[in-house]
Amino acid sequence: MSPGTANHDLFENLRLELRRGSLILAVLASLETEQYGYTLRKALTDHGMPIDEGTLYPLLRRLETQGLLVSEWREEEKRNKRFYRLSEAGKTIFRQLLAEWKSMNSSLNGIL
Repeated sequence: MSPGTANHDLFENLRLELRRGSLILAVLASLETEQYGYTLRKALTDHGMPIDEGTLYPLLRRLETQGLLVSEWREEEKRNKRFYRLSEAGKTIFRQLLAEWKSMNSSLNGIL
C-alpha cells in the first residue's frame, strides 16, 4: 500500500468517525417534526448531510430501541410508511446533546 493510499484510508476512517456523531444529532434534530425515512433522508441531504439508506435505517432502529424515537406505520399515498418522531426521552437527550455539541464547538473554535 502506498503512503498516499494509507493517508487517504486513514482520513476516510477519521472522517466517518467524526461524521457518525454529527449524523445522530442531525437525525434527532430533524425528527422534532415527524417524518418518514425518505423525507428524512432528503431533508438531511438538502442540508448537506447526505446519508445512504444502509446507514439511515439501522440508525433509526437503534435510536428507537434506545427509546429516543417512536414510530408508527401509516398508509399515505396508498403505501405503508413508517413515521418517526422524537419520544419524550429523545427530546431530553437531544437538548442535552445539542448543549454538549455547542460547548464542544465553542471549545474547538477557540483551539483552532
